[in-house]
Amino acid sequence: MSWGTELWDQFDNLEKHTQWGIDVLEKYIKFVKERTEIELSYAKQLRNLSKKYQPKKNSKEEEEYRYTSTRAFLATLNEMNDYAGQHEVISENMTSLITGELTRYVQELKQERKSHFHDGRKAQQHIETCWKQLEASKRRFERDCKEADRAQQYFEKMDADINVTKADVEKARQQAQLRHQMAEDSKAEYSSTLQKFNSEQHDHYYTHVPNIFQKIQEMEERRIVRIGESMKTFAEVDRQVIPIIGKCLDEITKAAESIDHKNDSQLVIEAFKSGFEPPGDIDFEDYTQPMKRTVSESSLSNSRGDGKSEPKFGGKSKGKLWPFIKKNKSPKQQKEPLSHRFNEFMTSKPKIHCFRSLKRGGAGPEDFSNLPPEQRRKKLQQKVDELNKDIQKEMDQRDALTKMKDVYIKNPQMGDAASVDHRLAELAQNIEKLRLEVQKFEGWLAEVEGRLPMRTEQARRQSGLYEAQNTSAVNSCAQDRESPDGSYTEEQSQETEMKVPATDFDDEFDDEEPLPTIGTCKALYTFEGQNEGTISVAEGEMLYVIEEDKGDGWTRIRRNEDEEGYVPTSYVEVYLDKNAKDVYKSLQKIS
Repeated sequence: MSWGTELWDQFDNLEKHTQWGIDVLEKYIKFVKERTEIELSYAKQLRNLSKKYQPKKNSKEEEEYRYTSTRAFLATLNEMNDYAGQHEVISENMTSLITGELTRYVQELKQERKSHFHDGRKAQQHIETCWKQLEASKRRFERDCKEADRAQQYFEKMDADINVTKADVEKARQQAQLRHQMAEDSKAEYSSTLQKFNSEQHDHYYTHVPNIFQKIQEMEERRIVRIGESMKTFAEVDRQVIPIIGKCLDEITKAAESIDHKNDSQLVIEAFKSGFEPPGDIDFEDYTQPMKRTVSESSLSNSRGDGKSEPKFGGKSKGKLWPFIKKNKSPKQQKEPLSHRFNEFMTSKPKIHCFRSLKRGGAGPEDFSNLPPEQRRKKLQQKVDELNKDIQKEMDQRDALTKMKDVYIKNPQMGDAASVDHRLAELAQNIEKLRLEVQKFEGWLAEVEGRLPMRTEQARRQSGLYEAQNTSAVNSCAQDRESPDGSYTEEQSQETEMKVPATDFDDEFDDEEPLPTIGTCKALYTFEGQNEGTISVAEGEMLYVIEEDKGDGWTRIRRNEDEEGYVPTSYVEVYLDKNAKDVYKSLQKIS
């Protein structure tokens, strides 16, 4: 099956067909080019989509990504970014392997086609020239034959006429012979030209045209094969990225399967747990019995016979914010039994936290004392971790500069070793400051970790309204006023605050009746008492215990007659005297 033999007379149609084939190839190139543009646009849109929903740095959204569901969503966004990258790979490969290659091939194909059809036209022109030569020789032979025939007839006529001279007859005879000779020459020429044309025509239709058409056929078949290979490449480019896309989809599936609803629920607890206990049952108040008098500053000495005062709601009360602030003593207070005054002190302790919040001022104190215990512990731990990271960074810089200084010392031509001394001194100062900060926050952290458990019933009832009344509670603490005699008092509204029994005694209690010593303790760690009511201790120091831990994480100790205060229980090792402890418990029961 050859175009040269089957289509020997379809030169024009073959020319049109091959042009159509080139047009098809260019159309396919345009199709692939548009596909690459679509892939690039799709990849860009996917990247923009992924970027749009990525969490912003140093924003609240970052905290939300600690949940497994949001982490799975973040993994999905990252995988979609990789997914978009594979579509970019598709576009790049199609551009280089298909569009670029086929564009160059089309240019070569056009040049080859032009050359083949130029040869075909040249052969066609040659055979047409030979045909024209044959026709001219034939016409000349025909004309010479007719002229020779007319010359012969004229000679015969002259020869038969008796009136014509012999010379005229001879002239006519010579003319006839000349014409016959010319006819013979034209015949010979025509025969030669005919043979030559037949040979050229045979070569044209059986050699030259088949060869040219065969080349055109091969060219067209190569074009068809090339477009088929390009279509395979088109599919292969997609197929090559399918495993990677599959991995992206597998990672998305894996991220989805990693979602743990129980873990997320636990994270919610950790994020919002206040550390308070639910409020307990409210005691029944029997109004049929005579009302008991409320303990006040003027009637503290009469409270021994009446028992412990019941907390009341509403009204105004003036009570000390911290029991260790100086205040002038009244004669009644000096005569009060130690057990009763000790009981009043124990009742007033829950107000320490309010004072510390007030001391810092503002809505965000440095020790996070405005937060519930559990949340405060988390914030302090986070702050300690951040400071430790900062310390590590400063130490890394210091180590790097130290190595650089050593290099400068060994090789002075590389730099001046003294040039880094100033920076090393700055780093040393920064590290020392950061360590002091860490020590300060670790002290607060130890304080919180020791205070998390038990609370009084009244505090539990207040904690139930903590979220709704947090702002008003801080404001209530901020409304404390200092009385002229040096004590701190507070006024609370009837609607939102509950009355705490007032305590009004000296921060050193009474020089004549100090709290009894119930044991000794040894400081395990150094503690910087920076808050009111606390006392600083050094590691290894021996001190006296005057009040053991009541579940709030604090132990009250005494160094001498003038120095006493609270330290975290975890910072000391307590050795209680059994006899003194029994006396101490008896005092508590009596009060």
